[in-house]
Amino acid sequence: MLIQVPAVLTPEQVAQCRQALDQAEWVDGRVTAGHQSERAKDNMQVPEEHPIARRLGEVILAALERKALFIAAALPLKVSAPTFNRYQGKQTYGTHIDGSIRQIPGSRERIRTDLSATLFLSAPEEYDGGDLMIEDTYGLHRVKLPAGDLVLYPAASLHRVEPVTRGARLASFFWIQSMIRDDGQRTLLLDLDTSIQQLNRVVPDNPAMVQLTGVYHNLMRQWAEV
Repeated sequence: MLIQVPAVLTPEQVAQCRQALDQAEWVDGRVTAGHQSERAKDNMQVPEEHPIARRLGEVILAALERKALFIAAALPLKVSAPTFNRYQGKQTYGTHIDGSIRQIPGSRERIRTDLSATLFLSAPEEYDGGDLMIEDTYGLHRVKLPAGDLVLYPAASLHRVEPVTRGARLASFFWIQSMIRDDGQRTLLLDLDTSIQQLNRVVPDNPAMVQLTGVYHNLMRQWAEV
């Protein structure tokens, strides 16, 4: 499942994030890469514990709580703290798969990375290259979204960031542990939820709506981990 969630951040929030990131300290992104990924990774990041990263991360997490599509698609149980990266001067991130388990900084808690998320902070016209390339059973998908938009995709997907040949690509990235581990089951639940919402607008008093809603929640009862 690959889902675009539009307008997670407003243009004003994007501008505020970028202004704050201009004041942040940037380090080599390989410091957070695993053994295999560090060979493919060439970018800059704001350290996860940096006060600016934490403050902006809170803004993003609050915005996600208001996005019904994100909640319906991810069915989040845990969300890692958003981190921020920058690509410029032909920097790239070669083909890789995200690590399956991540330690929550400053705690003993861990998160299983069922879903990966990239929130774009640079407009597409500001840079050349930098496309997020995601492979799944349906082929290769090229993702380059407006500033403020987010893409959600299975963390088990092979993916890469193409070299940035002009300008700078700013983004936030993070991971989600879903209540529904299996991507196929999450997709079915999203399709069912979407159909229920559409039917509710057309035939809100139809008795079948109660049955369909019951099917959704009974499937959640069977599959969810909480």
